[in-house]
Amino acid sequence: MDVRAEIDRRAKIIDEAIERYIPLKPPLELYKACRHYLVAGGKRLRPCLALLTCGLVGGEENEAVPYAVAIEMIHNFTLIHDDIMDKDSLRRGVPTVHTIWGEEGAILAGDTLYSKAFEIITKIESKGINSECIGILAETCSLICEGQWMDIEFEKKDVVSEKEYLEMITKKTAVLYGAAAEIGGIVGGATPQQRKALYEYGKLCGIGFQIQDDILDIVADEKVIGKDRGSDIVEGKKTLIVIHAMSNGIEIPGFGNPNATPEDIESAVELLSESIEYSRKKAIDFVTRGKNMLDIFDECYEKKVLLELADYLVNRGF
Repeated sequence: MDVRAEIDRRAKIIDEAIERYIPLKPPLELYKACRHYLVAGGKRLRPCLALLTCGLVGGEENEAVPYAVAIEMIHNFTLIHDDIMDKDSLRRGVPTVHTIWGEEGAILAGDTLYSKAFEIITKIESKGINSECIGILAETCSLICEGQWMDIEFEKKDVVSEKEYLEMITKKTAVLYGAAAEIGGIVGGATPQQRKALYEYGKLCGIGFQIQDDILDIVADEKVIGKDRGSDIVEGKKTLIVIHAMSNGIEIPGFGNPNATPEDIESAVELLSESIEYSRKKAIDFVTRGKNMLDIFDECYEKKVLLELADYLVNRGF
């Protein structure tokens, strides 16, 4: 199975829906800023997840499209604000929103996407599930903010434990994967047991995704990650790789140094090889646990795609 083709096919559906839900209109610059990341690409993994889980439980994927678009808007809202806080200059290979429209404009664009996400859901003629989906998304947004706060606090701490890191990425990244999987299931008519399994599948795979993302930040070419290579090292991010290395007494060249050179990054990559391998095994373990959550579902095409998608999350970039 070509899982990338399965993602791309559904991503095209999401892209077409985004054009309808976020058209260019006055004030033009606000909506240009809102659409900046949306039209710059992105894998659309979270909304694709919602479509797939809807189909998995017997629903029609097209019924989940508005919910999937709302999820993608929430994701992009978090990216805009995250880039402001991290002072990143590139995202998806293009200049970040705040470098073009300023921090004030970027904050407004993020807030607009956040509002639009909920506006979309409230306007859906549904089977009485809208309030439930809104509740899940609202709680998810609160957890994302908690995770972002933890991430900021980590910058002030000399030592961060692996447990703390996993809690942070669960909240900051993985819960939106969980919400996407569960909401798709709700739209498709999932039972309470199925909903719980889908949420855990998404959450566990999301943890693996974020660990893999941290690995790619260090080892992948900038064309693959769409941002400056080694930015986590320069920014002093305490990822699982860094936590493992520091616990083994490794001093990382250029860590937390905004003036770190490409040579510093290369030296860091060499020193972090064992910690990278440790982190990769952890990522695969979380994804494997996520895949096991799908054991309660009957065999079908959507299940096969979801299992392949889980593997893709930790194999992309290699």
